[in-house]
Amino acid sequence: MQATLPLAFEKVSSPPSFSENIAPSPLLTELQAIITQELAPLVQRIDQEGLYPREFMHHVGALQGFGQAVSTKFGGTGHGLKSAIQVIEAISAECLCTGFMAWCQIACTWYMQNSNNSYLQTQILPKVAKGEILGGTGLSNPMKHFADIEKIALTAERKSGGYVLNGLLPWVSNIGSGHPFGIAAKLANRDDYLMAIASDQFAGLTLRQNAHFIALEGSGTFSCHFHDVFIPDEWILAAPCEEYVNRIRPAFILTQVGMGLGLIADCINTIERYQSRLGHVNVFLDDQAEDLAAKLAIARRQTYALADELSQPDVQITPDLLREVIKLRIAGSELSLKAANAAMLHAGARAYLHGSRPARRLREAYFVAIVTPAIKQLKKMLHRLEQGNLQVAGKLLEMPYE
Repeated sequence: MQATLPLAFEKVSSPPSFSENIAPSPLLTELQAIITQELAPLVQRIDQEGLYPREFMHHVGALQGFGQAVSTKFGGTGHGLKSAIQVIEAISAECLCTGFMAWCQIACTWYMQNSNNSYLQTQILPKVAKGEILGGTGLSNPMKHFADIEKIALTAERKSGGYVLNGLLPWVSNIGSGHPFGIAAKLANRDDYLMAIASDQFAGLTLRQNAHFIALEGSGTFSCHFHDVFIPDEWILAAPCEEYVNRIRPAFILTQVGMGLGLIADCINTIERYQSRLGHVNVFLDDQAEDLAAKLAIARRQTYALADELSQPDVQITPDLLREVIKLRIAGSELSLKAANAAMLHAGARAYLHGSRPARRLREAYFVAIVTPAIKQLKKMLHRLEQGNLQVAGKLLEMPYE
Protein backbone atom coordinates (compact mmCIF):
# COMPACT_ATOMS: atom_id res chain seq x y z
CA MET A 1 0.00 0.00 0.00
CA GLN A 2 1.35 3.42 -0.92
CA ALA A 3 2.20 5.83 1.90
CA THR A 4 -0.14 8.79 2.23
CA LEU A 5 0.99 12.26 1.25
CA PRO A 6 2.55 14.17 4.19
CA LEU A 7 0.05 16.44 5.94
CA ALA A 8 1.81 19.66 4.99
CA PHE A 9 1.49 18.80 1.29
CA GLU A 10 -2.25 18.03 1.30
CA LYS A 11 -3.42 21.63 0.87
CA VAL A 12 -2.82 21.82 -2.88
CA SER A 13 -5.82 20.35 -4.70
CA SER A 14 -4.18 20.10 -8.13
CA PRO A 15 -0.47 19.16 -8.06
CA PRO A 16 1.68 21.14 -10.49
CA SER A 17 3.09 19.54 -13.60
CA PHE A 18 6.17 17.34 -13.50
CA SER A 19 8.24 19.98 -15.31
CA GLU A 20 7.69 22.79 -12.82
CA ASN A 21 11.09 24.11 -11.68
CA ILE A 22 12.64 27.09 -9.93
CA ALA A 23 12.29 30.26 -12.00
CA PRO A 24 15.72 31.27 -13.33
CA SER A 25 17.42 34.37 -11.96
CA PRO A 26 20.84 35.95 -12.62
CA LEU A 27 22.05 34.82 -9.18
CA LEU A 28 20.92 31.22 -9.63
CA THR A 29 22.41 31.09 -13.12
CA GLU A 30 25.80 32.29 -11.84
CA LEU A 31 25.55 30.06 -8.80
CA GLN A 32 24.81 26.98 -10.90
CA ALA A 33 27.87 27.73 -13.01
CA ILE A 34 30.26 27.73 -10.04
CA ILE A 35 28.50 24.68 -8.55
CA THR A 36 29.29 22.80 -11.77
CA GLN A 37 32.79 24.17 -12.21
CA GLU A 38 34.07 24.41 -8.63
CA LEU A 39 31.93 22.32 -6.27
CA ALA A 40 31.07 19.21 -8.29
CA PRO A 41 34.73 18.13 -8.73
CA LEU A 42 35.23 18.31 -4.93
CA VAL A 43 32.17 16.41 -3.72
CA GLN A 44 33.87 13.03 -3.31
CA ARG A 45 36.69 14.59 -1.29
CA ILE A 46 34.23 16.59 0.83
CA ASP A 47 32.28 13.41 1.59
CA GLN A 48 35.12 10.94 2.05
CA GLU A 49 38.09 13.04 3.18
CA GLY A 50 36.31 15.80 5.07
CA LEU A 51 37.57 18.52 2.74
CA TYR A 52 36.18 21.96 3.63
CA PRO A 53 35.37 23.85 0.35
CA ARG A 54 36.56 27.23 1.61
CA GLU A 55 37.14 28.89 -1.77
CA PHE A 56 33.73 27.84 -3.04
CA MET A 57 32.08 29.28 0.07
CA HIS A 58 33.89 32.59 -0.40
CA HIS A 59 32.81 32.61 -4.06
CA VAL A 60 29.14 32.06 -3.10
CA GLY A 61 29.46 35.01 -0.73
CA ALA A 62 30.97 37.18 -3.45
CA LEU A 63 27.88 36.42 -5.58
CA GLN A 64 25.73 37.63 -2.64
CA GLY A 65 24.42 34.11 -2.12
CA PHE A 66 24.53 34.48 1.65
CA GLY A 67 23.11 38.01 1.68
CA GLN A 68 19.75 37.36 0.03
CA ALA A 69 17.75 37.76 3.25
CA VAL A 70 19.95 40.59 4.57
CA SER A 71 18.85 44.20 4.31
CA THR A 72 20.68 46.38 1.79
CA LYS A 73 21.74 48.72 4.61
CA PHE A 74 23.72 45.83 6.12
CA GLY A 75 25.40 44.68 2.92
CA GLY A 76 22.77 42.31 1.57
CA THR A 77 20.35 42.35 -1.35
CA GLY A 78 17.08 42.46 0.61
CA HIS A 79 15.51 39.82 -1.64
CA GLY A 80 14.18 37.82 1.30
CA LEU A 81 14.15 34.31 2.69
CA LYS A 82 12.78 32.69 -0.48
CA SER A 83 15.94 33.65 -2.38
CA ALA A 84 18.10 32.47 0.52
CA ILE A 85 16.35 29.10 0.49
CA GLN A 86 16.88 28.79 -3.26
CA VAL A 87 20.63 29.26 -2.74
CA ILE A 88 20.68 26.46 -0.16
CA GLU A 89 18.54 24.33 -2.46
CA ALA A 90 20.78 24.78 -5.51
CA ILE A 91 23.95 23.92 -3.59
CA SER A 92 22.32 20.95 -1.81
CA ALA A 93 21.27 19.49 -5.16
CA GLU A 94 24.97 18.85 -5.76
CA CYS A 95 26.33 18.44 -2.23
CA LEU A 96 24.17 18.53 0.88
CA CYS A 97 27.21 18.99 3.10
CA THR A 98 28.00 22.27 1.38
CA GLY A 99 24.31 23.17 1.29
CA PHE A 100 24.23 22.71 5.05
CA MET A 101 27.21 25.04 5.44
CA ALA A 102 25.42 27.61 3.28
CA TRP A 103 22.46 27.29 5.65
CA CYS A 104 24.79 27.81 8.65
CA GLN A 105 26.19 30.97 7.04
CA ILE A 106 22.70 32.30 6.25
CA ALA A 107 21.52 31.46 9.78
CA CYS A 108 24.43 33.45 11.18
CA THR A 109 23.37 36.49 9.15
CA TRP A 110 19.76 36.01 10.33
CA TYR A 111 20.84 36.13 13.98
CA MET A 112 22.62 39.45 13.55
CA GLN A 113 20.02 41.07 11.30
CA ASN A 114 17.28 40.38 13.85
CA SER A 115 19.25 41.69 16.80
CA ASN A 116 19.19 45.25 18.09
CA ASN A 117 22.99 45.25 18.25
CA SER A 118 24.22 47.97 15.90
CA TYR A 119 27.87 46.92 16.22
CA LEU A 120 27.18 43.42 14.92
CA GLN A 121 24.85 44.73 12.22
CA THR A 122 27.27 47.30 10.84
CA GLN A 123 30.70 45.79 11.51
CA ILE A 124 30.29 42.01 11.29
CA LEU A 125 27.06 41.25 9.41
CA PRO A 126 28.13 42.82 6.07
CA LYS A 127 31.31 40.71 6.02
CA VAL A 128 29.41 37.50 6.77
CA ALA A 129 26.71 38.35 4.21
CA LYS A 130 29.39 38.84 1.52
CA GLY A 131 31.31 35.70 2.51
CA GLU A 132 34.40 37.69 3.44
CA ILE A 133 34.08 36.03 6.85
CA LEU A 134 32.64 32.53 7.11
CA GLY A 135 30.33 31.91 10.05
CA GLY A 136 28.30 29.20 11.69
CA THR A 137 25.70 28.35 14.26
CA GLY A 138 25.90 26.68 17.66
CA LEU A 139 22.20 26.56 18.52
CA SER A 140 21.69 22.79 18.45
CA ASN A 141 22.00 22.49 22.22
CA PRO A 142 19.86 25.52 23.15
CA MET A 143 17.13 24.57 20.66
CA LYS A 144 16.99 21.14 22.27
CA HIS A 145 17.08 22.72 25.72
CA PHE A 146 14.18 25.03 24.98
CA ALA A 147 12.23 21.92 23.89
CA ASP A 148 13.04 20.18 27.21
CA ILE A 149 15.23 17.57 25.51
CA GLU A 150 18.63 18.30 27.09
CA LYS A 151 20.30 20.64 29.57
CA ILE A 152 21.80 23.95 28.45
CA ALA A 153 25.53 23.54 27.87
CA LEU A 154 26.79 27.08 28.51
CA THR A 155 26.44 29.41 31.48
CA ALA A 156 27.07 33.16 31.48
CA GLU A 157 27.93 35.47 34.35
CA ARG A 158 27.53 39.22 34.05
CA LYS A 159 30.75 41.24 34.35
CA SER A 160 31.55 44.86 33.62
CA GLY A 161 31.20 45.39 29.87
CA GLY A 162 30.08 41.88 29.00
CA TYR A 163 29.66 38.27 30.13
CA VAL A 164 31.97 35.41 31.11
CA LEU A 165 30.95 32.06 29.58
CA ASN A 166 31.83 28.51 30.59
CA GLY A 167 30.85 25.12 29.23
CA LEU A 168 31.14 22.85 26.21
CA LEU A 169 29.22 22.78 22.93
CA PRO A 170 29.82 19.31 21.44
CA TRP A 171 29.11 20.09 17.76
CA VAL A 172 29.17 23.49 16.05
CA SER A 173 29.26 23.57 12.24
CA ASN A 174 30.78 25.77 9.52
CA ILE A 175 33.40 27.11 11.87
CA GLY A 176 37.16 27.30 12.01
CA SER A 177 39.73 29.78 13.13
CA GLY A 178 38.18 33.26 13.08
CA HIS A 179 34.65 32.10 12.19
CA PRO A 180 31.90 33.81 14.25
CA PHE A 181 28.97 31.65 15.32
CA GLY A 182 25.75 32.06 17.26
CA ILE A 183 25.45 30.65 20.79
CA ALA A 184 23.05 30.75 23.74
CA ALA A 185 23.82 30.49 27.45
CA LYS A 186 21.91 30.48 30.73
CA LEU A 187 22.43 33.58 32.85
CA ALA A 188 23.89 32.75 36.25
CA ASN A 189 21.44 32.85 39.17
CA ARG A 190 18.56 33.72 36.82
CA ASP A 191 15.95 31.89 34.77
CA ASP A 192 16.84 33.96 31.68
CA TYR A 193 19.23 33.30 28.81
CA LEU A 194 21.39 35.30 26.45
CA MET A 195 22.34 34.86 22.83
CA ALA A 196 25.65 36.08 21.46
CA ILE A 197 28.11 35.78 18.61
CA ALA A 198 31.30 34.01 19.65
CA SER A 199 34.53 32.93 17.93
CA ASP A 200 37.91 31.57 18.89
CA GLN A 201 39.26 35.13 18.77
CA PHE A 202 38.03 35.36 22.38
CA ALA A 203 40.60 34.06 24.88
CA GLY A 204 39.63 30.77 26.51
CA LEU A 205 37.55 29.47 23.58
CA THR A 206 39.19 26.47 21.90
CA LEU A 207 38.01 24.36 18.97
CA ARG A 208 38.57 20.61 18.80
CA GLN A 209 37.73 18.18 16.01
CA ASN A 210 37.46 14.73 17.56
CA ALA A 211 34.46 13.12 15.85
CA HIS A 212 33.95 11.61 12.40
CA PHE A 213 30.58 11.23 10.73
CA ILE A 214 29.01 8.93 8.14
CA ALA A 215 28.03 12.04 6.16
CA LEU A 216 28.65 15.80 6.32
CA GLU A 217 32.30 15.10 7.17
CA GLY A 218 33.49 18.27 5.41
CA SER A 219 31.12 20.58 7.30
CA GLY A 220 33.71 22.27 9.52
CA THR A 221 32.18 20.76 12.68
CA PHE A 222 34.07 21.23 15.95
CA SER A 223 33.46 20.92 19.66
CA CYS A 224 33.79 24.33 21.33
CA HIS A 225 35.26 24.57 24.83
CA PHE A 226 34.54 27.75 26.81
CA HIS A 227 36.81 28.41 29.79
CA ASP A 228 36.17 31.83 31.34
CA VAL A 229 35.53 33.31 27.90
CA PHE A 230 34.72 37.02 28.11
CA ILE A 231 32.27 38.16 25.43
CA PRO A 232 31.83 41.95 25.38
CA ASP A 233 28.45 43.62 25.07
CA GLU A 234 29.19 44.52 21.43
CA TRP A 235 28.84 40.81 20.58
CA ILE A 236 25.61 40.11 22.51
CA LEU A 237 22.58 39.44 20.32
CA ALA A 238 19.98 39.63 23.10
CA ALA A 239 19.87 39.33 26.90
CA PRO A 240 17.36 38.15 27.97
CA CYS A 241 16.53 36.45 24.69
CA GLU A 242 13.10 34.77 24.94
CA GLU A 243 11.36 37.22 22.59
CA TYR A 244 14.39 37.24 20.29
CA VAL A 245 14.45 33.42 20.01
CA ASN A 246 10.73 33.37 19.22
CA ARG A 247 11.40 35.90 16.45
CA ILE A 248 14.26 34.00 14.76
CA ARG A 249 13.03 30.42 15.26
CA PRO A 250 10.59 30.06 12.31
CA ALA A 251 13.13 31.14 9.67
CA PHE A 252 15.84 29.05 11.39
CA ILE A 253 13.62 26.00 10.83
CA LEU A 254 12.16 26.89 7.43
CA THR A 255 15.46 27.66 5.68
CA GLN A 256 16.59 24.10 6.50
CA VAL A 257 13.91 22.84 4.12
CA GLY A 258 16.11 24.11 1.28
CA MET A 259 18.54 21.26 1.97
CA GLY A 260 15.80 18.69 1.51
CA LEU A 261 14.42 20.33 -1.63
CA GLY A 262 17.80 20.18 -3.33
CA LEU A 263 18.45 16.59 -2.31
CA ILE A 264 15.01 15.43 -3.44
CA ALA A 265 15.48 17.06 -6.85
CA ASP A 266 18.78 15.25 -7.38
CA CYS A 267 17.28 11.92 -6.29
CA ILE A 268 14.56 12.37 -8.90
CA ASN A 269 17.25 13.03 -11.53
CA THR A 270 19.00 9.82 -10.46
CA ILE A 271 15.78 7.83 -10.85
CA GLU A 272 15.30 9.29 -14.33
CA ARG A 273 18.87 8.42 -15.36
CA TYR A 274 18.15 4.75 -14.78
CA GLN A 275 14.83 4.81 -16.62
CA SER A 276 16.16 3.76 -20.05
CA ARG A 277 18.26 0.92 -18.64
CA LEU A 278 16.09 -0.42 -15.81
CA GLY A 279 12.69 1.16 -16.42
CA HIS A 280 11.16 -2.16 -17.45
CA VAL A 281 11.65 -3.50 -13.92
CA ASN A 282 11.75 -0.25 -11.93
CA VAL A 283 8.14 0.35 -12.95
CA PHE A 284 7.17 -2.12 -10.23
CA LEU A 285 8.65 0.06 -7.46
CA ASP A 286 6.20 2.11 -5.39
CA ASP A 287 7.93 5.50 -5.67
CA GLN A 288 8.30 6.80 -9.23
CA ALA A 289 9.96 9.99 -10.47
CA GLU A 290 6.74 11.71 -11.54
CA ASP A 291 5.09 11.12 -8.14
CA LEU A 292 8.10 12.43 -6.23
CA ALA A 293 8.39 15.39 -8.59
CA ALA A 294 4.76 16.37 -8.02
CA LYS A 295 5.29 16.30 -4.25
CA LEU A 296 8.55 18.25 -4.61
CA ALA A 297 6.79 20.97 -6.61
CA ILE A 298 4.14 21.29 -3.90
CA ALA A 299 6.81 21.41 -1.19
CA ARG A 300 8.63 24.18 -3.05
CA ARG A 301 5.46 26.17 -3.51
CA GLN A 302 4.57 25.97 0.17
CA THR A 303 8.12 26.65 1.34
CA TYR A 304 8.44 29.75 -0.84
CA ALA A 305 5.04 31.04 0.27
CA LEU A 306 5.97 30.73 3.95
CA ALA A 307 9.37 32.30 3.25
CA ASP A 308 7.71 35.31 1.63
CA GLU A 309 5.40 35.64 4.63
CA LEU A 310 8.28 35.49 7.12
CA SER A 311 10.18 38.10 5.09
CA GLN A 312 7.50 40.74 5.62
CA PRO A 313 8.71 43.46 8.01
CA ASP A 314 5.44 43.44 9.95
CA VAL A 315 5.04 39.65 10.18
CA GLN A 316 3.54 38.38 13.44
CA ILE A 317 5.08 35.14 14.69
CA THR A 318 1.92 33.38 15.82
CA PRO A 319 1.57 29.76 17.02
CA ASP A 320 -0.35 29.02 13.81
CA LEU A 321 2.50 30.31 11.65
CA LEU A 322 5.09 28.33 13.61
CA ARG A 323 2.89 25.25 13.31
CA GLU A 324 2.84 25.53 9.50
CA VAL A 325 6.62 25.90 9.42
CA ILE A 326 7.10 22.83 11.61
CA LYS A 327 4.69 20.72 9.55
CA LEU A 328 6.49 21.63 6.36
CA ARG A 329 9.91 20.89 7.88
CA ILE A 330 8.70 17.45 9.01
CA ALA A 331 7.17 16.68 5.62
CA GLY A 332 10.33 17.82 3.84
CA SER A 333 12.44 15.46 5.95
CA GLU A 334 10.12 12.54 5.30
CA LEU A 335 10.08 13.21 1.56
CA SER A 336 13.92 13.41 1.58
CA LEU A 337 14.09 9.94 3.11
CA LYS A 338 11.53 8.60 0.66
CA ALA A 339 13.30 10.07 -2.39
CA ALA A 340 16.77 8.92 -1.33
CA ASN A 341 15.49 5.41 -0.60
CA ALA A 342 13.76 5.35 -4.00
CA ALA A 343 16.97 6.45 -5.76
CA MET A 344 18.86 3.58 -4.14
CA LEU A 345 16.25 1.05 -5.24
CA HIS A 346 15.99 2.41 -8.80
CA ALA A 347 19.78 2.36 -9.22
CA GLY A 348 20.00 -1.16 -7.83
CA ALA A 349 23.38 -2.84 -7.42
CA ARG A 350 25.28 0.17 -8.76
CA ALA A 351 24.04 2.22 -5.82
CA TYR A 352 25.66 -0.27 -3.45
CA LEU A 353 29.17 0.45 -4.73
CA HIS A 354 31.47 2.39 -2.42
CA GLY A 355 31.35 6.09 -3.30
CA SER A 356 28.12 5.90 -5.31
CA ARG A 357 26.00 9.03 -5.54
CA PRO A 358 22.75 7.33 -4.41
CA ALA A 359 24.49 5.93 -1.31
CA ARG A 360 25.80 9.38 -0.42
CA ARG A 361 22.35 10.84 -0.93
CA LEU A 362 20.84 8.26 1.41
CA ARG A 363 23.33 9.15 4.15
CA GLU A 364 22.67 12.83 3.59
CA ALA A 365 18.90 12.30 3.75
CA TYR A 366 19.26 10.92 7.26
CA PHE A 367 21.07 14.12 8.18
CA VAL A 368 18.09 16.18 6.96
CA ALA A 369 15.92 14.14 9.33
CA ILE A 370 18.34 14.25 12.28
CA VAL A 371 19.86 17.76 12.21
CA THR A 372 18.45 20.01 14.95
CA PRO A 373 15.54 20.28 15.11
CA ALA A 374 15.24 16.58 14.25
CA ILE A 375 11.96 14.97 13.23
CA LYS A 376 11.32 13.75 16.78
CA GLN A 377 11.95 17.22 18.22
CA LEU A 378 9.73 18.83 15.59
CA LYS A 379 6.94 16.40 16.38
CA LYS A 380 7.31 17.18 20.08
CA MET A 381 7.10 20.90 19.29
CA LEU A 382 4.03 20.30 17.14
CA HIS A 383 2.41 18.29 19.92
CA ARG A 384 2.98 21.15 22.36
CA LEU A 385 1.43 23.66 19.99
CA GLU A 386 -1.59 21.47 19.41
CA GLN A 387 -2.00 20.84 23.15
CA GLY A 388 -1.86 24.60 23.67
CA ASN A 389 -4.66 25.04 21.14
CA LEU A 390 -6.79 22.46 22.96
CA GLN A 391 -6.25 24.25 26.27
CA VAL A 392 -7.26 27.59 24.75
CA ALA A 393 -10.33 26.00 23.17
CA GLY A 394 -11.27 24.46 26.51
CA LYS A 395 -11.03 27.80 28.27
CA LEU A 396 -13.19 29.43 25.61
CA LEU A 397 -15.86 26.77 26.09
CA GLU A 398 -15.87 27.48 29.82
CA MET A 399 -16.46 31.22 29.33
CA PRO A 400 -19.98 32.38 30.21
CA TYR A 401 -22.00 33.95 27.40
CA GLU A 402 -23.24 37.51 27.84
